[in-house]
Parts: sequence; structure tokens; C-alpha cells
Amino acid sequence: MRITIDLPDDIFRQMKALAAHRGVSLKQLLLTAVEKELSTDHGYDDDYRVTLPILDSKELGTLNLTNADIEELLT
Repeated sequence: MRITIDLPDDIFRQMKALAAHRGVSLKQLLLTAVEKELSTDHGYDDDYRVTLPILDSKELGTLNLTNADIEELLT
């Protein structure tokens, strides 16, 4: 897939110089950097779920809460 990215000129020059120093194409340098970033564990838990309280309302489909009510429910 082709993409277009905007980079500051100084970053682009550094990337080209690094690719040349390593003897690889700019495309290969970028691909390697992205693969490395994607393989790094960022501490995300795939099974993480947020549990919210079940709230009763007087009339189906409506729920009138003040900010104070919400704050009390979350504590």
C-alpha cells in the first residue's frame, strides 16, 4: 500500500543519511522502523474492559443525572 507522509526537512535528511549509511533504501529503513515499533510491547492489555455501573431510571430510555450524581457513582 502506498501512503504519503509529511516530514520536517531536517528529519527527512537524517533519514536519508541513515539509510545511505546502512546501505538500505529509505523505504526499507521506514519499514524496519515501523515493524520495530509494532513489535514493541506498549503495555496494552487486549482483554482490558471498563466496567460501568448499571443505573436505574424512572422512565425507560431516560436518565437524568447531575454532575454530583455522576461523581458519586464513580467513587
